[in-house]
Amino acid sequence: MKRLLITAILISAACWSLMAEGLNGTGTLTEHAFRHKGVDYVYYLYIPDGMKEDAPLVMVFHGYGSRDIPSIKYGFHPVADKHGFAVCYPRGPKDHKGKEYWSVGYQFHIDNGLMRDDIGMAVSLVKHLQKTYKLSKHNVFATGHSNGGAMSYMIAYKAADTFAAVASVSGHIMECMYRTLKPKRPIPLMEVHGTDDVLSKWNGDPYNDDGWGSDIAIPCAVGLWTAVNHCTHEETEVLPVRRNKVIAHRFVNGTGGNEVWFYEVVNGQHSWADKDMDTASEIWKFFSKYLMK
Repeated sequence: MKRLLITAILISAACWSLMAEGLNGTGTLTEHAFRHKGVDYVYYLYIPDGMKEDAPLVMVFHGYGSRDIPSIKYGFHPVADKHGFAVCYPRGPKDHKGKEYWSVGYQFHIDNGLMRDDIGMAVSLVKHLQKTYKLSKHNVFATGHSNGGAMSYMIAYKAADTFAAVASVSGHIMECMYRTLKPKRPIPLMEVHGTDDVLSKWNGDPYNDDGWGSDIAIPCAVGLWTAVNHCTHEETEVLPVRRNKVIAHRFVNGTGGNEVWFYEVVNGQHSWADKDMDTASEIWKFFSKYLMK
């Protein structure tokens, strides 16, 4: 009986901990398992209270080895509550170092045979969520931090038929992506990046000095998608200063009204930039331009 009571307390504590995730929002956060091509994934799903049928979906991809609590790190729950969209946080399985990751072409993942079909998983999971929770078939968006930002770029390349727009924060394009992948179609894209980022370097890592694999300079990555979207000119805005200065470069008048937004965090480090601006709100402001009714 004593053992049963202890077990019940532990289960209750775990459930409360998961529900406590939603304390910075009014909705519900739940944990789920998902299997794709024989690989087991976990995802968290946040549903705002009173969310309507055909609601938008935002997929949020974590950074390499991240174990952060979704709601605390990314700040999407209050934004989701206000605007009525679901938020999904997939978790990548662990690599040979015991770190959760997304397959974006890091050299040590290629060398160890650890490349997976994470893009296929993301598309399959979106379809599952659309069917299960009656979410929008069109208003699906992807964002992520660092490794998750690189995953967002991969989605722009390979899954633009499923996602309406993507946003990367401290992300990057691996050179292997840049050399081998061709965008399927124009897709609106946003990048938030610190000029002093020492991991996803502003000027890239052309010679793989850090061992992750070569990646291209951030302005080049943004420039690529500006060209893909056929944007014609730039509008700039300096956001109200919280810590570091943030300059919003917005490339506009693209195909079908598409835009590419580039938030330059002056002296910013490798972060979600939430101390410099309301990152989640700025991302949703960008995504909401592409909502279909």
